[in-house]
Formats: sequence, structure tokens, C-alpha cells
Amino acid sequence: MPDTTLHDIETRCIKGEGASIEEALDLDRRYATDELCDAADRVRIALHGNRIDTCSIANARSGRCTEDCAWCAQSRHFATGIAEYDIIPREEMLRAVRLNDDNGVHRFSLVTSGRKVSRRDISRFCEYYKEAAATSSLYLCASMGLLDRESLQALKDAGVRRYHCNLESSSEFFPKLCSTHTHADKLRTIALAREVGMEVCSGGIIGMGESMRDRLLMAQEASRAGAVSIPINILHPIPGTPLQHTELISEEEVIRSVALMRFVAPKCVLRFAGGRARLSKESMRRIMRGGMNGALIGDLLTTVGNTLADDRRLFSDTGFEM
Repeated sequence: MPDTTLHDIETRCIKGEGASIEEALDLDRRYATDELCDAADRVRIALHGNRIDTCSIANARSGRCTEDCAWCAQSRHFATGIAEYDIIPREEMLRAVRLNDDNGVHRFSLVTSGRKVSRRDISRFCEYYKEAAATSSLYLCASMGLLDRESLQALKDAGVRRYHCNLESSSEFFPKLCSTHTHADKLRTIALAREVGMEVCSGGIIGMGESMRDRLLMAQEASRAGAVSIPINILHPIPGTPLQHTELISEEEVIRSVALMRFVAPKCVLRFAGGRARLSKESMRRIMRGGMNGALIGDLLTTVGNTLADDRRLFSDTGFEM
């Protein structure tokens, strides 16, 4: 393996064959950041071109979650002071749909707190989605927890084409972050979503105390589970959560993590998601030209994201078409 060069890995990735975890870790030890990013960018261009895949979300139910995920402001186990509410009104959902459609955003998702949405409430959300499908050109997604097949099928029939279920971290590190559900529970939901005919979006959060190996394993596990999109969030430590005092990882480590994930999951969209507002403009540009080719834009659940205008400038400056 030490004889495998960055050029060798790049060539294989362009053919669609991802690097192994050990190969990617070896690249991390041997190559400078700009070398990794430049090679990752060539893989991105070869497989995905210069079109940025954009999506936006609406927080359709906030707080009072029964799960104990260590990073999350919405868990009822932690006192974080966030706004709590049940299902958003239909008019608010449609307002978000129109705003995103008018601004050229490609995909739109309703996201709910909680282990899963009840079948009764799924029926209500299905009515929302049917109206969104009838009144917009948006590609509709959903993120509603560990749903069963019947609920996933109902969403699919209502016009939802992609289901989001983050693995959050590797199967090895996840038990340190959550005790109320498992990595296997997430994989089961992902498999059911694919079985009913939906695409899958699944990624995670970096900077929660995990190793580089954990980050790469998360990306590999998501890709092998069939994810076509891997959101990459950077931990925003929230007061009141168990991770509130977690030391921020460096911007260079974020940059290198993204580049190495491109080698592990070359065919997937790597999606810039939450936490990036703390990064410098230089780091964000390096990431966009270092393997990333998707972005979650707008406000992000319980934290604030970049503005649409900021993102348009970022995409334009780095040679992407929205």
C-alpha cells in the first residue's frame, strides 16, 4: 500500500472506484493539503462537472425529541432553550416552498424532530407534499426519523423522491454519541427507503471527538448503504448539550476531511451543510475546490446558515453553476 500514490488513487476514483479507508488514511499522512484538494477537485470535475447541487430545509417540528443524541439541541434530555412547536402550519410550509422555488433551489425537505413521525402525522405531511408537488418545480425530500415501510411508501406516493437519514458518524463511534437508537436502526430505515423507490441522502457531523478514520468510515458506510448524497456538517457546540465544550477542529482538518471523503465516495454528492458559517472565506473556497459539489443553503434547524446571496457568491467565485 505505501507504493500507492495520490495519482493512482485519483485515476481509480475517476473510474468510479473509491479508495479504501487505509489508503485514504495513508494519503492523509503523506500529502500536503493543497495536493489532496487539487486531486479531489479533479475527481469531482470528472465525475460531476461544475454544477452545484443545492437543497434547503424547513424545520417542520421542533424540540421535545425522546432521543439522547449528544450533539442535538432538540433532545428533551438537554436544556438548550430552543423554540418548541408541533407541525408547522400549511401556509408556512408553502411560503418556504415558494421562496426556494423562486430562488432556483433544486431540492427541498421538511425535517422533523423525534425518533419518528406517527402514521397519523405522516398523513398530514403527505397532504403538504402533494400541494408542494402541485405548485412548485422542487425536487421533494423528507427527513422524518426511523420510519417504517408503510410510512415511507406513503411519502413516496405523495411526491417525495429522496429520504434523508444521517448516519451521523461511523458505526464504531456512534454508540458514544447516542444510546436510544443504533447505527443499525438507521441502516434499516435507509434500506426501506430504497426498497420503496426513494433515493437516499445520508451523512453526518465531523468534529464530535471522532478520528479521521471514523469520518472516512461514515462516508464509506453511507455510500455502501446506497446514499447518493452525503451531507457534511461541522459540529456547532450548543450550550446545554453533552458536546457543548467540545474543542473545535481546525479549518485545515475540515478541508482535509472533505478531500479524503471524495476519494472514499467518489460517485456521491458531498454536500456542504451545517456549521460552515464559522469558516473563513478562504477555507470555504478551498473546500468547494477540494471535492465538495453540493450545499444545504439557508437557515439550518436550530443554527443559522449562510445567506442565499453569500452562497451564490461562493459558488460563482469557485466556478460552479447553481
